[in-house]
Amino acid sequence: MKENLSISLNNVSSFISFEEILALAQQSVRHLDALNEGTGAGNDFLGWLTLPNDILPQVDRLERIARHLRSVSDTTVVIGIGGSYLGARSVIEALSHSLLPLLKTKNHQILYAGHNICEDYMSDLIDILDNRNYSIVVISKSGTTTEPAIAFRILKDHLERKVGKAVAADRIIAVTDSEKGALRSLAEINGYETFAIPDNIGGRYSVLTPVGLLPVAVSGLDIKSLVKGAKSMEDLTRKNKDATTNPSLLYAAARNLIMQTGRTTEIFVGFNSRLHYLAEWWKQLFGESEGKDNKGIYPSSVDFTTDLHSLGQYIQEGQRIIFETFMSLKNPRKKLTIPIEKDDDDQLNYIAGKRLSEVNKCAETGTILAHNDGNVPIITITIPELDEYYAGQLIYFFEMACALGGYILDVNPFDQPGVEAYKMNMFALLNKPGFEEAAKKIKERMK
Repeated sequence: MKENLSISLNNVSSFISFEEILALAQQSVRHLDALNEGTGAGNDFLGWLTLPNDILPQVDRLERIARHLRSVSDTTVVIGIGGSYLGARSVIEALSHSLLPLLKTKNHQILYAGHNICEDYMSDLIDILDNRNYSIVVISKSGTTTEPAIAFRILKDHLERKVGKAVAADRIIAVTDSEKGALRSLAEINGYETFAIPDNIGGRYSVLTPVGLLPVAVSGLDIKSLVKGAKSMEDLTRKNKDATTNPSLLYAAARNLIMQTGRTTEIFVGFNSRLHYLAEWWKQLFGESEGKDNKGIYPSSVDFTTDLHSLGQYIQEGQRIIFETFMSLKNPRKKLTIPIEKDDDDQLNYIAGKRLSEVNKCAETGTILAHNDGNVPIITITIPELDEYYAGQLIYFFEMACALGGYILDVNPFDQPGVEAYKMNMFALLNKPGFEEAAKKIKERMK
């Protein structure tokens, strides 16, 4: 039986006591009850709670469609923004070869579009796709979200001109609303294969739906193991009212108590470069869920040891408004040792014969000690290894902790009303029909 991820609060004890954390975690069991009973804020978006079981009937079809795309193309472009692509990308980047595009062996490439409106990026992407035999997975609930809608219009046109409409239709998969919306209509007209985004699951909680699982499967990873890992964490968190053994309750309680000491910025720290996009997903999950009503912890991230040479000084001695969550990995997937040099000009023979992971672990431990000495509280989340099973555990662990944390803050962790503000201004500036009055007001402001 595989062990579970674990949480260590040893390095917050100088700032808040474990007794305080445990007390808030025990009080927060009522929030766990509210989630399970559907009595809390945002209770129409709780479908993610039981996804590890609910998604199982779709897994075989997801794998079949993924095999099809891999058989007819060498590249798949995933079109989406925010929760529609970050979860999948976090898993794919964490579990794939770090330099996959440069491997000489045959492999299926996953590229991304619709996560920005950068003309240079899209032009560069088309330069690559001109020479690729590619497919598209487009992910959008409505089909009208600006960034992915623009990208899909451009790439759909490019693919149809490249291979013809019939072949293109066979290579386009739409993940969208089950019944309505522009993308649903387009899929029905053109005969695209489709998967539905459940109405009761928001984008940032959708990794274990076809939104995340289809791209992950197309990349060649094992989504059954991913779901199995998530299920094990569901058992440990959603179904567990013992605050001493429920890691999501402990994490939610600890970070909120640390915030009350004036540390309002949380930094996600990874000592493995493959964790970069896990941090990006984590930032959206917590930032969009908690940042409302003038509340919430600001989520940031760093890649260590790289960023120790840029942001390390500030973390060590800057304003004491931060705390850190370290993502610690017990066992790396590969092995590489440092060779011995006869002359030892670089003075590294003292670590000759050691694995890079041993040196990296010493850097991690040394950083924890230094930052603790610098008055920075540190929570450590440890996983035995980086694979599909533990990626599934991490996803569910953070989703549950985020939902509980939102309820502790007394905010709805499942809506995002502030996201619409920039869109309204952008539509007005672009003269979108229906925004004429808003356009007039903006022009007056800009005089």
